[in-house]
Amino acid sequence: MELTLLGTGAPDGLPRPDCPCAACATARGVHIRAATALLIDDALLLDLTPGAVFAAARAGHSLTGVRQVLLTHPHDGPAVELPAGLPAAGRVPDGRVLTLISGHRVRAVPMDSPGTGYEVTAPEGERLLYLPPGAAPAGLADRVAEPYDMVVADVVGRPDAVARLRAVAAVGPATEVIAVHLDHDAMPGPELDRRLAAAGVRAVPDGTTLAVGGYHAVPDVPRRTLITGGARSGKSVEAERRLETYPEVVYVATGGGRDGDTEWAARIGLHRERRPAAWRTEETCELVELLASDGPPLLIDCLSLWLTDAMDRVDAWDDGAWAGGGESKLRKRTGELVAAFRGTRRTVVAVTNETGSGVVPATAAGRRFRDELGRLNAAVADECERVLLVVAGQALTLRG
Repeated sequence: MELTLLGTGAPDGLPRPDCPCAACATARGVHIRAATALLIDDALLLDLTPGAVFAAARAGHSLTGVRQVLLTHPHDGPAVELPAGLPAAGRVPDGRVLTLISGHRVRAVPMDSPGTGYEVTAPEGERLLYLPPGAAPAGLADRVAEPYDMVVADVVGRPDAVARLRAVAAVGPATEVIAVHLDHDAMPGPELDRRLAAAGVRAVPDGTTLAVGGYHAVPDVPRRTLITGGARSGKSVEAERRLETYPEVVYVATGGGRDGDTEWAARIGLHRERRPAAWRTEETCELVELLASDGPPLLIDCLSLWLTDAMDRVDAWDDGAWAGGGESKLRKRTGELVAAFRGTRRTVVAVTNETGSGVVPATAAGRRFRDELGRLNAAVADECERVLLVVAGQALTLRG
């Protein structure tokens, strides 16, 4: 089955008309995106957008052989003029199956928001799932018969759609996931590619033709990622973004609770509210055991609080205790953690703080913590395939 993406943008396209935002201002060349529309084997058109005939021609295709035009989402703007020779655009009721004269079977998949998704099966058996903007499948069975060959969806706007599909094995290791309906909420260019690759997803320019079920290069998803940055830089949000398409994640909170500290409790509450409901939280500093065990991805937030706990355990804040064996005890504990990062087989995203870039701590204990955190960050970074520095909400790739 051959799929041509006549457009890959949101319904208003990218850049949006008269929008002065940074994403629209920098959308140039291959990053200009018309509203998403899919042409399948020159016989089926999913979503009718302005300029579809010219978009097809630019991609080396014609719409003269199209036998069916199906719509996926409500069109709130003016009616789109139907090009001459195309059949009237329609919509398949949820759960119903439409068989085309070309041999393709189209099943309407219910969504959790207005719109219709379509599962397209080619005469040769390849299977494609296309989801409308801002939507995810509703009422999925516990497990599908087999993974789709390709899923085309609003990954940026609804990453949980991919998580739901992965949870029931509708998206497997060999499923190619293509991000469409791209809007100005997602920065174009390398930043978008980097964030999508972290989820095993990719975006392609308008006019790209793909072979559904054919060989494709799987995006390089790192097993271990370290994210560092200053206070309120956005590093925790960046870490969560990298795992939001996974159906199950263990969120490891190393800070624990603080009796009577309402401000700290409010911070923890905000973190929990923005995380997917399917994620599980463990409040622990026993990271070595978690890294050594099998299970879903780990999000560790954060290593600086883990180090605080480790220094508490060896009384490293006291100069006498530090000189009397605390230093060697801490080195042993941090060495075990670094070794656990090296040997883990789990997907891990760890957050830490970048210290030492500004004011020198006034106390020996403060300087000791700064130095030990710097050593720990460097040692863990050596064991990670990808290292990011987050500054003002912008992630800079240091490795990977």
